Amino acid sequence: MKSGKAVKPKRSATIAVQAAPGPKSHFWRYALGCLIAFCAVYQVYSPALNGPFLLDDTSQPYMLPNFYVLPINDWIRGVRPLLMVTFWMNFKISGNETTFGYHVVNVVLHVFDGALIYLAVRKMLGMVNAEKAAQEILAAFGAGLFLLHPIQTESVSYVADRGETLSLFFMLGAYVVFLYRKSASVGVGTAVTILILFGAAVLTKEHTAVFPALLLLTDYYWNPGFSFQGMRRNWKLYVPILIGGIAGVAFVFRVLSESRSAGFALKDATWYQYFFTECRVIWDYVRMFLLPFGQNLDYDFPFSRGVLDHGAIFGLAGLLAVSALAWIYRREFKLASFGWFTFLLLLAPTSSFVPIQDPIAERRMYLPFIGLLFITVDFLRRWKTGRTTLIAALSLVVLAEGAVAYQRNAIWGRAVDIWNDAASKSPKKLRPRFQLAYAYFQEQKCGEAVQEYAKAAALAPPNYDRQYDLLLDWALAYDCAGKPDEAIAKLKEAAAVTRSAHVYSQIGMEYAKQKDFPEALEALATAQQLDPNWGMTYFYRGGIYELEHNVAAAAQEYRHALQVDPYNQPAREGLTRLGQ
Repeated sequence: MKSGKAVKPKRSATIAVQAAPGPKSHFWRYALGCLIAFCAVYQVYSPALNGPFLLDDTSQPYMLPNFYVLPINDWIRGVRPLLMVTFWMNFKISGNETTFGYHVVNVVLHVFDGALIYLAVRKMLGMVNAEKAAQEILAAFGAGLFLLHPIQTESVSYVADRGETLSLFFMLGAYVVFLYRKSASVGVGTAVTILILFGAAVLTKEHTAVFPALLLLTDYYWNPGFSFQGMRRNWKLYVPILIGGIAGVAFVFRVLSESRSAGFALKDATWYQYFFTECRVIWDYVRMFLLPFGQNLDYDFPFSRGVLDHGAIFGLAGLLAVSALAWIYRREFKLASFGWFTFLLLLAPTSSFVPIQDPIAERRMYLPFIGLLFITVDFLRRWKTGRTTLIAALSLVVLAEGAVAYQRNAIWGRAVDIWNDAASKSPKKLRPRFQLAYAYFQEQKCGEAVQEYAKAAALAPPNYDRQYDLLLDWALAYDCAGKPDEAIAKLKEAAAVTRSAHVYSQIGMEYAKQKDFPEALEALATAQQLDPNWGMTYFYRGGIYELEHNVAAAAQEYRHALQVDPYNQPAREGLTRLGQ
């Protein structure tokens, strides 16, 4: 140096390292972060907190009238017992008249998942020797992006999709325990904790069975790095998983064999056609991660019957090319490479070779989202900029994602809005039009419901397996609109498809409304003959006798209705009315 003066160091272009705060300041900082995260997520999802039960929601146990009296054991015998436990608890607290409590639980689970995402991302950044300040900033960004990204709205705002949020909570909990262990080798206590959490994840939703593969991939990449040494070290963990995996494979195959919407027996596509289709779908998921527009509750996504169909070959080529690059540059871009293979691995249960009726669904991104986060933070940590600029830029991204997610949740807040959106984006698909008609019917907009059922009927294929349901609901919409003749015509069409006590009791009800009691009683007699235990038959017949001022006969019919169905509230009200 030419001068004795101290040279003022230049300001670093990278993120500076600060002294680590003490344990007490750590606690309050994380507590404040969790509070801010909860408030932000609650605000973004607030438009959907009182949203309706949709689709699979209506077939869950909490919608059954006798749920109160049945023991919990009756609802945890299925394939997702832990999920059913949470629904059972929700029902015990708030019943099924309101959805608020169900949605709040989903939001809380989503926030917990975000906290685990933060821990996993921060640990991974530490494993690639990112600066301490960068670890905190980018981990917070990763958690914020996960919590407020619009693609998560289906997993959080759709009550039945709690399987996504709850299963990820258990799986990420197991993964964080695995990442933060104190030694390279997993101890017995740690292994037991991981196995318990993993078991809870599988008992919540079966797609988390891929978790052991993620552990193997993590050991290969990081313990100590691109070797099988870590796998040998952790035999205490992998041997029990291998033993349990045999039962797990049998369990998954049993689920697939019983499912009507997934498995190799699916009629919509063969295993290779589904694979070619998913080669396109995966890129749609990546696009929605980067540019979340065009979201849809019910996509009309055509299957690729061959590798050239709908450009599947380009999707496949792209996947192979990126995978090859991720492998070639795995040492220079270690976290990004790991993130890509993590993304594909966690997508595999729904986006590989096992056919599923709906080839694309946004909720399937909830589990593999963390893989794309690893890629994102690996590139961001290389951005040579000041800390203030970095925080400002990342904050703007999270705020923008939150604003879009808020708008999306506003649509989820009303059944007509979400199905209108889906029907407009999938105009040739039957299901969203059918559901839109039903949503109008529930809001007593009967004329609109009739019109939408007509549009749905025009989209139905010749051998539509739900033709009976469509005709029956269409008839109820006509009844609601004050058009009994049209309602009877549709009910008779439904009866021609399926002779059931339900449809004949409805025919009897319609004739009774027109004071055509002989025709009504004849239809009700047919209903009783088809199914003597259909309670509404006796209720409608009791109503006819009540209109004829035959109190004794009406009371007898109402009692008969309650005898075959103790939860028949209209019959109970009828008896009360007669008593008065």
